[in-house]
Amino acid sequence: MKRFINRKILTWLVSAVAVVALLVGVCAIYVNDYYRADAKAVAAFATVSPVSEDRLDDGTLVYTPENAKAGLIFYPGGKVEHTAYKPLMKACAERGLLCVLVEMPFHLAVLDINAADGIREQYPEIESWYIGGHSLGGSMAASYLSEHTEDFDGLILLGSYTATDLSQTDLAVLSVYGSEDRVLNREKYLANKPLLPADFTEIVIEGGCHAGFGLYGAQDGDGTPTVSSEDQIRRTANEIADWVA
Repeated sequence: MKRFINRKILTWLVSAVAVVALLVGVCAIYVNDYYRADAKAVAAFATVSPVSEDRLDDGTLVYTPENAKAGLIFYPGGKVEHTAYKPLMKACAERGLLCVLVEMPFHLAVLDINAADGIREQYPEIESWYIGGHSLGGSMAASYLSEHTEDFDGLILLGSYTATDLSQTDLAVLSVYGSEDRVLNREKYLANKPLLPADFTEIVIEGGCHAGFGLYGAQDGDGTPTVSSEDQIRRTANEIADWVA
């Protein structure tokens, strides 16, 4: 009887270890399956400008133009390497915005919604702050903003929507998406519009797609763009700069 019980315990332990090993393996595969920045495209986009790039210890990238008065904290899209957004951040910085590009754990903003904590305090010279992001990053930025409405002037959503109610705030909101975006859930986007302030600004980039805000190649399920990612990035940077101004 005792031998039978020991055998049952051993069988249970072996099964438990196998399940744990399987889960660890699945998680490892999942977190390593992400969209990587196109290093060549990012490098090719670079232009000679007075904007400096600084990398903080936690991987955050900061783009600092001269005499900046407004700042943007940016959350990258889900499962997208944050460096794919370097061109967009640099383009915005060249138009006068101090830009802070946050690196997320396992490339998922949902794992660090509070990544913006402590950033504003490092730049006391900045008079107005905005937070935003692409896709999942935008939704998580909106979630963070809902708890810190007094600290920011507005929200910037790129191919994204808010799932938290900001309709009763006096925040400025800019929503930008591409006409060929097939990743953005249009039904949820439309259904969640009432969660934004009534006077929010919406910009549709004709020919733009979901992945066009960064340089990380095509995204599964996305539409076929009729403009280059470089053009979409420059257009987006212009819209953001004009809107902030």
